[in-house]
Amino acid sequence: MASIEKRPRGDGRASWRAHYRTPSGEQRNKTFDRKVDAERFLASVESSKNTGSFVDPVLARITVGDWTTHWLDNQTHLKPSTHERYAGIVREHIRPTWEHVKLADVSHADVQKWVTALSKERSPATVRKIHRVLSLILDMAVKDGRLARNVASGVNLPRPVKKEQRHLTHTQVESLAEACARPPGVSKHRRLDERENETYRLVVLFLAYTGVRFGEMAALRVSRLDLSRRRAMIAESVTVVQGRGLVWGTPKTHERRQVPIPKFLVAELHVHIEGKRPDELVFTGVRGGGPLRASIFRTGFDVAAQAIGVPGLHPHELRHTAASLAIASGADVKVVQQMLGHSSAAMTMDVYGHLFHDRLDEVADALDNARAEAAKAAQRMAPAVGEPSSAVANLLPNADVVHLSAKRANRKRAGQRVNEFGAPGRIRTCASASGGRRSIP
Repeated sequence: MASIEKRPRGDGRASWRAHYRTPSGEQRNKTFDRKVDAERFLASVESSKNTGSFVDPVLARITVGDWTTHWLDNQTHLKPSTHERYAGIVREHIRPTWEHVKLADVSHADVQKWVTALSKERSPATVRKIHRVLSLILDMAVKDGRLARNVASGVNLPRPVKKEQRHLTHTQVESLAEACARPPGVSKHRRLDERENETYRLVVLFLAYTGVRFGEMAALRVSRLDLSRRRAMIAESVTVVQGRGLVWGTPKTHERRQVPIPKFLVAELHVHIEGKRPDELVFTGVRGGGPLRASIFRTGFDVAAQAIGVPGLHPHELRHTAASLAIASGADVKVVQQMLGHSSAAMTMDVYGHLFHDRLDEVADALDNARAEAAKAAQRMAPAVGEPSSAVANLLPNADVVHLSAKRANRKRAGQRVNEFGAPGRIRTCASASGGRRSIP
């Protein structure tokens, strides 16, 4: 039961201590200078207990640093690479500012000030990622009953700057693959595997024509290639995580998917995997036979991209290239979604919707052709004499003129039929000019 106790102070005045219990039954106290403030506080406590929105002030005394550690330890559902990325954001951006601040002392204004300062040093995309991690940390504090609301919500964030996507053409893909296989300017005195690497050529072609992620390609095993059906089953991914080395797991969406393989690539893969066991990797590193690492692959890839006139190209942009080439060849959004492993067609449209706009002329031309064919078919089905059917009239180019001509012809024929039966051309009445009234005899 809540109560208020009057307590004397050394200066001769009195203070008022409010006694209350939490929903779990624990005793809590809070002291006020005025009795009315204590009464209002107890009223708010009882109201929040009744509505289920009670927040125990004692629980919010934990520091953001300690709570962040607790939050990270419970993110076991995340992929290892994502968990490490969140941990890096906590180390570099959240702890330096919020390590010793109590959860109860974090205000909306303080978060806004922090975000504004970050915006002057980091890109908008980076700032938004950092803010999201802090917001997730405070969200868990709200769900745990430590905060009444998430003060990071509603913060003004910098507008994201959407980078222009680069998509290679078929010719550029072939040139890049050749440059990766045989890097330009390499001394003939270097080892053969450093001068030529046919695997790198095949890797570039596979990434550019299937749209798989680098980690998915590196984890692909021979048993998951069905070259007779021209399919590859993407069921695994491998990536390097700081402090843990190579980490194997499921693809990004945690779902298996099949991707199509063009015929020309099937022929090359047949030769490439000849003699390999089903459990072996399709693509391996130059030395050791382990999974191909992105950092090592990038060494030759960057040089090759510079050589073909596309400096700064990232291997992930071959995924964009695959989507671009698929759309240009006529693939619809659902096919592209399945190939890339997106969670929804809406996500595919958000990323690659602008590429479908380039095909609007094709749609318009197809509609023109379909309408013309329908008009020809309707003309062949139309009667030889009389008013054309409504279907013909609607499909003919000058539909209004056809309708008007048909109506005039009908009126003319109707008049001729009436005259043939002896009826006058006009109908007259016996009414006089006085309005049709007849005189009484």
